[in-house]
Amino acid sequence: MAGSDDLKRGVELALNGDWEGAHAIAQQSESDPDFCWLHACLHKIEGDPNNSRYWYVKAGRRFEDFSETGDELRALLASLA
Repeated sequence: MAGSDDLKRGVELALNGDWEGAHAIAQQSESDPDFCWLHACLHKIEGDPNNSRYWYVKAGRRFEDFSETGDELRALLASLA
């Protein structure tokens, strides 16, 4: 079962440029809004806005809320503290 520590690790991986590692963690829980938020950010980074928007809906968030994914990932990490 995916937990908060896994999610924090996924965000850290994303911030350090490990898209694949972060994506593997994001896929651990497709029903948890925070995991979906990470998933959305990753597809935004990848340049896949349609897939990203899908995950933003599942996360209860909006694609347009952050223009910089680094800022968004840091906001996600801060929300987990």
